[in-house]
Amino acid sequence: MIRHIVFFSARDPKDRARLEEGLQMLSATPYARHFEIGRNLNRDAISEPVDFVVYAEFDDEAALAAYKADPLYQRSIDVVRPLRELRIAADFKSADVATG
Repeated sequence: MIRHIVFFSARDPKDRARLEEGLQMLSATPYARHFEIGRNLNRDAISEPVDFVVYAEFDDEAALAAYKADPLYQRSIDVVRPLRELRIAADFKSADVATG
């Protein structure tokens, strides 16, 4: 399984709602087994400010690649890129362990 985590901050705080709407477009993806977007609750004096976190789980690298190749992904980029200041992305392989 691939875990996909991306952090975003708005260039202008007045644009946070529009930035979130642009990110929410991605939640319609059929390629993720799990997908969520949330506002960051942590305000930390020693790290960069983060407004939103995108978290998704994909079965494999092919599913992640399909997500990024989907026109929906590009439409989201077209909305989000002009509004964002910070974007930090990470993808990592994780064991698919069921928790009880």
